[in-house]
Amino acid sequence: MTSAERAAQRVYDELLTRVGEANPRPRIEPVRRLSELAGSPQLSFPVIQVAGTNGKTSTSRAVESLLRAHGLRTGLFTSPHLVDFAERFQIDGEPVGGNALADAWEELRLPLQVVDAELEAAGHGPITFFEALAVLAFAIFADAPVEVGVIEVGMGGEWDATNIADAQVAVFTPIDLDHTAILGRDLATIARTKAGIVKPGATVVSAVQAPEALSEIIEAAENEGAALLIAGRDFALIEDRLAVGGRQIDVRGLHGHDYDPAFVPLFGHYQAENVAVAIAAAEAFLGGERPLPEEVLDEGLRQLTSPGRLQLIGTDPIVYVASAHNPHGAEALARAVTESFGFEELALVVGSMADKDSAGVLEALAPIATAVYLAPVASPRGMPAGELAALGADALEGLPVEVADSAAEAIEVARGWAARAEGRAVLVAGSVLLAGEAIAHARAEGWGIA
Repeated sequence: MTSAERAAQRVYDELLTRVGEANPRPRIEPVRRLSELAGSPQLSFPVIQVAGTNGKTSTSRAVESLLRAHGLRTGLFTSPHLVDFAERFQIDGEPVGGNALADAWEELRLPLQVVDAELEAAGHGPITFFEALAVLAFAIFADAPVEVGVIEVGMGGEWDATNIADAQVAVFTPIDLDHTAILGRDLATIARTKAGIVKPGATVVSAVQAPEALSEIIEAAENEGAALLIAGRDFALIEDRLAVGGRQIDVRGLHGHDYDPAFVPLFGHYQAENVAVAIAAAEAFLGGERPLPEEVLDEGLRQLTSPGRLQLIGTDPIVYVASAHNPHGAEALARAVTESFGFEELALVVGSMADKDSAGVLEALAPIATAVYLAPVASPRGMPAGELAALGADALEGLPVEVADSAAEAIEVARGWAARAEGRAVLVAGSVLLAGEAIAHARAEGWGIA
């Protein structure tokens, strides 16, 4: 480990002493206070904020890539990370250096002490992991400095720590049921919370939504006097075709401009939809009066990556990794695998968090599976593989199922199965943390892909 990597790890270790990001507090004023003491770094650059249930990270990465291709110096904040903590903060497409991360954290240390003391005196809990993380991201981007920050919302929207920013463009990927114990039991309530990122006079860009979710976004836009751009009405994915290594798409941008066919190096129809939303968001940020130059579109998509989203990490045998942590995402993943690949047989390695609809995920993935290997996720919130097997008994009925003691064991047993016959492959799916474990395992074993 280099000195810069050690510096980043020290920051992460300190953050881990705080309440974890899976347990957000529905508050934002302490985050505003922390930011003010740190010099309000989120006011130093314009912001595009991305909320939703599925597709947030891929859409954020696509927006950032397009704006970087346009010549802007970009900051990208996403969560969670797959392997390295510094992945969460990217400047011009690269993770921030560990020393820059540590310097920003050092500047934030005194403001944190002040706000923690104020909260304790008022009988409230101290600043959480994600609250500190969001302000740290804004500080890193202000120090860089960047010309635009693309900020992925952590959870919800209205009281999410990232919402201290006055986003010029608010982007909504598809909204579905997730984190229901925190965000609400029905789609309208969840969408209402997420729509809280809309600021006065902003521009709102939304993917295709369920009617009850769309109505909440429309109401938020009307209440804030925000311009509203909706997929299928103001811009559209006209055509999406399978191509070698990804998709070829035809997109109609704002004001009816049809772009030339473009190649997207990602798998799945849902990624084509994410890119169409990202193109509209980039157009809106740049003024919305003219399309992106074709060379900018081509370069932005050429350099686009989305780690952990149907990412190839092994070739002998073939191993893909995907994070599909709720039924909506798992259904999209199953469709993407079916339409993009021609595997004769597929082994699934699945792990889940205890607070997720694990049975729903397994039910969505079971139709594409030949064999299933269940693994624990290395997290206090991880569901034991035995419990996952019991929950998924009905969904996995008729399939051979094995329970492993670790992700590495499950992956290696699945690889052994795949190596015994032609036309077989392995898909590691479920929790983002499991995807990260798989990528780290592939690197440690020297597979040469991840």
